[in-house]
Amino acid sequence: MMDVYWLEQTEANVPAEDDWLSESEAAHLSGLLVPKRRADWRLGRWTAKRALAACLKLPTDTQGLKRLEIRPAPSGAPEAFLADQPAGVRISISHRAGSAVCSVAMSDAALGCDLELIEPRSYAFTADYFTTEEQVLVSRSSVADRPRLIALIWSAKESALKALQTGLRLDTRCMAVSPTDAVRGWVQHAPEDWRPLEVRYAGGQSFHGWWRHAGNFLLTLVAAPPPGSPILLKIAP
Repeated sequence: MMDVYWLEQTEANVPAEDDWLSESEAAHLSGLLVPKRRADWRLGRWTAKRALAACLKLPTDTQGLKRLEIRPAPSGAPEAFLADQPAGVRISISHRAGSAVCSVAMSDAALGCDLELIEPRSYAFTADYFTTEEQVLVSRSSVADRPRLIALIWSAKESALKALQTGLRLDTRCMAVSPTDAVRGWVQHAPEDWRPLEVRYAGGQSFHGWWRHAGNFLLTLVAAPPPGSPILLKIAP
C-alpha cells in the first residue's frame, strides 16, 4: 500500500499577512478581488504549504514557506515546487466553508481529495449526477443517513476526477462509487475513522481510497496505486 498523508486547516490558522507567499503567488492573489475567493485561495495555499513542509521536513518560518510554491499544471491541478524546482511529490487540495485539506503522495501517483459539507440535496441533484446504482443506494438509505451518503458519493466522484486531472469537465456519471459498508458505517465506526471506498471510471481505471466524516464535513481521498489509511501530518500550532 502507498503512503498518503493529509492535513486540515481552517481560516483561523492562516496568518493575516501575506509574507509567506512567493512573489508569483502574491501577484496572483492581488488579482482576486472577491473576498471569498481570496480567503479560499489563501487557505488552500496555506494548508498545502504546511502539509508539504511537514512531509518534506522543511522549515516553516516565513522564508521557508515562501520557497514552497503551488502552481497550476496545464490541467489546472496543483503542483508543488521547492526553490523553483519540482518538489517530487503529488498534492491535492480541497476547501469548503472555511476549512481546507491537502493530501500528499509520491510524485508518480494519481491523487485526489475532496471536502464536502453534509447538507440536504434535492432528488434532481442525484438524478443529474449519480449513476442508477448510486441512486438506488441513496433511495434505500434512511432519511437521517441520506445527506451523508449523498455527500460521500459526490465527494468520492470529485476526488476521482481530481486524480484524473479532469475536474468536472467529465460527466460525473462516468464515475461509479462503491462506499464499503457506508450505511452501516455511520453506526459501527467512530465518526472520524477512515473507511475504504472504490471508484470505477468508465474509461477503465479504478481508484481505491478512503472516507471519513467529522462534524458537518465529509472527506474522501482516492489514489492509484492503492493507498493505505491516510496518515495525519503532525504540525506545530
